[in-house]
Amino acid sequence: MSERIQKILARAGYGSRRQIETWIKEGKVTRNGEVSNLGDQAEIGDTLRLDGKPLSPKRLWQQPQQVLLYNKPVGEVCTRKDPEGRRTIFQALPTPEQGRWVSVGRLDINTSGLIILTTDGELANKLMHPSNEMDREYAVRVLGEVTTDMMQTLRDGVELEDGKAKFADIQEAGGEGANHWYHVVIQEGRNREVRRLWESQGVQVSRLMRVRYGPIIIPNQLKMGKWMMLQGKDLDALYEAVGLQTQQAPKAGRAQREKKLRPLKTETVKPRQKNVSSDASSKRSPRLRGR
Repeated sequence: MSERIQKILARAGYGSRRQIETWIKEGKVTRNGEVSNLGDQAEIGDTLRLDGKPLSPKRLWQQPQQVLLYNKPVGEVCTRKDPEGRRTIFQALPTPEQGRWVSVGRLDINTSGLIILTTDGELANKLMHPSNEMDREYAVRVLGEVTTDMMQTLRDGVELEDGKAKFADIQEAGGEGANHWYHVVIQEGRNREVRRLWESQGVQVSRLMRVRYGPIIIPNQLKMGKWMMLQGKDLDALYEAVGLQTQQAPKAGRAQREKKLRPLKTETVKPRQKNVSSDASSKRSPRLRGR
């Protein structure tokens, strides 16, 4: 079965479909030695080149695509190789059936929670593209007094060093003493955006965990440092959220869905994670859940 060349390259993770269309217009993509035009199609057996370099047939025609959810602990980084020798999320993951894992956004070393990874480059690009305004929901423990006026300011927008930012929604989620939990939603992926927004109001984030990305809420059974394959209706919902069709992999067994990791020596807050999940995540407001 033939498909448009820009769709094939985007799915394989070479770039967004719009970027690949630009390359095609610039004459950078060839099929079987001939310069491609917008609308041209390719099929298994065709030779595709980008800037004169041959593209891997295995990567181009990999089927089906896989999507994986990972519950990242504090202390891991989201790069493939860390020059400082810190543990990366990719050390915890299984080898994909074909292709390689592409991380949908990142979490900094001090942030835990949901990370979506996929072998479908087009899905990853669409989930991260600003035009799709994917919700990223976080449970945040804040140290310091938070007033109603401060919360409204964070909803209206705050001027940060890299431009104006705001929470699309913010709800209280309980707590005692100087520490209180909130659930907040952003629709961008700027570096440390949640922390910087709170710090602009003179308070400090003492715990931060992502609990939702788009339509995917982190499953209760997905423990810290473990992964699971996304399948069935949840996988369909993720693809539908960005206007794509699902190409599902065969259902994995229990041993493939979860993998227990070695405990992190640097993870000092892990014993408290169970309490955090049951306290903060369970109090998520229905309005935030439904966004």
